[in-house]
Amino acid sequence: MVGSYVYDAVRTPFGRYGGALAGVRTDDLAASALAGLMARNTRLDPSRIDDVVYGNANGAGEDNRDVARMAVLLANLPVSVPGTTVNRLCGSSLDAAMLASRAIETGDADVVVAGGVEGMSRAPWVVPKPTRPFPAGDAAMVSTALGWRLVNPQMKDEWVVSNGEANEVLAEQFGITREQQDTFAERSHRLAGKAWADGFYDDLVVPVAGTELERDEGVRDDCTVEGLARLRPSFRPEGTITAGNASPLSDGASAVLLGSSGAAATIGRDPLARIAGRGTVGVAPAAFGIAPVEAANRALERAGIGWSDVGAVELNEAFAAQSLACIGSWPVDPEIVNTRGGAVALGHPLGASGGRLLGTLAAVLRERGERWGVAAICIGVGQGLAVVLENPEAG
Repeated sequence: MVGSYVYDAVRTPFGRYGGALAGVRTDDLAASALAGLMARNTRLDPSRIDDVVYGNANGAGEDNRDVARMAVLLANLPVSVPGTTVNRLCGSSLDAAMLASRAIETGDADVVVAGGVEGMSRAPWVVPKPTRPFPAGDAAMVSTALGWRLVNPQMKDEWVVSNGEANEVLAEQFGITREQQDTFAERSHRLAGKAWADGFYDDLVVPVAGTELERDEGVRDDCTVEGLARLRPSFRPEGTITAGNASPLSDGASAVLLGSSGAAATIGRDPLARIAGRGTVGVAPAAFGIAPVEAANRALERAGIGWSDVGAVELNEAFAAQSLACIGSWPVDPEIVNTRGGAVALGHPLGASGGRLLGTLAAVLRERGERWGVAAICIGVGQGLAVVLENPEAG
């Protein structure tokens, strides 16, 4: 079977909800990442791209249902380049990369761009369509930015709890304290700020036309555990989860260039990493935060390696509690996890985060000379994804 490789990866800066990217349409955000990727790979004839697979968790507004195709057109790629959009909620762009890698490995494609986008600031309100004409009563508008909406009454009550409440329960189950969560959050901001100061993200982030945002808007260089401790709980009066130790609503996009081993000549550069294993799992909806544990274990098994071989982990920090639960369930040194900051600081534009994880992981493996790494993400409604990357330069 043909192998699949990551050749390049970029993302936009991630903006805060209502922040610097709030004025940018979601399809334009998607196009910015795609155009930025193509601008770095001028030796690649864009007509040689077999497909563009984008992840998107919303799709209810300017995402325009198939935002991948919209991005192809808006980025001025040839109209012959197709585009498809996948929705696995928070895992959408990691799923897009996994789907693209399978297409390459089966020989159905040679060069594919995968990635994702979310404009959470611009997610529309929706109104249910009336069941009869000319209704006399009122109708409530429902926000599509995050979480459950228009819930099917047949869903079990325990399935439809908020993500925050689900992670309060998870924190109780794993004995994770507020102080541990705040300490984890401070580390995320500190490492993200240092990564930006060190220039680590300079080669991974591309600008969004018409904006002045140069780095992730949510990173707080002055973050302290003491300051985080003063924030009020968000979901329970005496709870442990706050706006400071959970990922914020964000806007942003990512794009990852994938190809076969033989695609190096077509793309004009050597690959950064090989996709060596993939894992997909389902759990009870309210237990979604812990789903990356088994997803990563399966991905490692399929890669033919174990945790002792892993030199770097990129775990999406949906919540500090969820991240600590996963890290504590793996036989892994916490110091190799998210060494350049995570979503608590960088932001979590749902459909884009998986692409960020892959790009960061490939760069960290190169930087540290490590051979094997894991990218993993939890997904609302009870799913988890993971990918194992191999650095071909490390023996």
